[in-house]
Amino acid sequence: MTATPVPHASRAEIFGWAMFDFANSSYTTVVITVVYATVFPRLIVGDGPDFALGNLLWSVALSISYALAAFSVPMLGAVMDASGQKKAFLAGSWIVTVVATAALALASPGHVPLAMFLIVLSSWAFSVGESFSASFLPDLGPPSALGRISGMAWGLGYFGGLLSTAMVLQLGPQTLENFGNLRWIGPITAAFFFFAALPTFALLKDRGAKRPIRLAATREALGRLRDTARHLPRYRDLMIFFVGLLFAMAGLSIVVSFAFIYGDQVIGWSDGTRALMFVVTQITAAFGAAAFGFLQSRFGNRNTYLLTLAMWIGAVALIWGTPRITVGLQGIGLDVGAERIFLLVGCAAGLCLGATQSAGRTMVALFAPADKVGEFFGLWGLFGKVAAIIGLMSLGVLQTLLGLQTAILLCAGFFGVAFAVTLFVDENRGRRVAEG
Repeated sequence: MTATPVPHASRAEIFGWAMFDFANSSYTTVVITVVYATVFPRLIVGDGPDFALGNLLWSVALSISYALAAFSVPMLGAVMDASGQKKAFLAGSWIVTVVATAALALASPGHVPLAMFLIVLSSWAFSVGESFSASFLPDLGPPSALGRISGMAWGLGYFGGLLSTAMVLQLGPQTLENFGNLRWIGPITAAFFFFAALPTFALLKDRGAKRPIRLAATREALGRLRDTARHLPRYRDLMIFFVGLLFAMAGLSIVVSFAFIYGDQVIGWSDGTRALMFVVTQITAAFGAAAFGFLQSRFGNRNTYLLTLAMWIGAVALIWGTPRITVGLQGIGLDVGAERIFLLVGCAAGLCLGATQSAGRTMVALFAPADKVGEFFGLWGLFGKVAAIIGLMSLGVLQTLLGLQTAILLCAGFFGVAFAVTLFVDENRGRRVAEG
């Protein structure tokens, strides 16, 4: 049976959907990547000088949240499909993320269990919300437009991260003496996420008949999930893609969670350079997500995705080599500091940061049958979160043995395997199966 063509959603609805990327980027940028990711090991745990214990506990907290998301998202996605109430599920995850993030203000230096609990809860809610939001993508336009729509939204998200982090950085230096101001990291981020997401719930539409979320619907969802599992071999290209995604997201989770920790502990950058790196990566990532979205339409989603993975391998090699490159340049009379080189590397990494995730999201949208979108994006979430657990725990343990600089090379290995696996994906065949 041929699928009915999907018309473009209105510009207002696409804008509303994109605003959720704008809003939720405040959480992942401020809490997971730039600010709280360094506050936690430096001040909450405070186990200097190398912060190995704090880094490990940070990995553990995120890994627990991703494990919870991996097990819960497929089931929640199936229930969401059965009920037809996507917005209700998205709203629930949004509220939990906002409340748990605001509560980070309660965690003082030394309150490690409380801080870890709130990170686990907020990160879990953010993760399931990410899958719920992505499940709307196939409804927003025909396959030829999805790459552009996804890239535009992901690019807009980086500006949300830029704006929210600029607000939080006004709180001052990360010192014990300034912790009274730093308590506001959570509440400011939560407020930004709350208010910036309001257009999403005003403009985005549920499609299809709604059904009450009852025990019978839950049992039906479990049956649908079992049926999907039995028929997964039919979706060969989607499964190959998911295997590659497992390795790609393992590498990406390390970059997102440890890039600024690496700059702090290996490069030894100043607060000014840290802020500049943040601005540079957000702008280049926004440009990359939008530009690669257009490349997807011209050269294919798989080919564009492969290009971003190849770029990641080179970027990780440069991240690892920054201290050595600095010494080498000094040896030939060029006094270029490690911070400057790291900034240039950040530009390259930023270009493919959003592009990789946006292209991956589009691939799932193209390979998902119309009646199983929530379930398949639930599987997308499952593979992504299992990958994050593998990546973060591997890096967390490896950096205690070899140091953070050497351990970061693990990312290049993950991206290399992802590239090799994705070569076996046939995009046209995968789309035909989804439409048939």
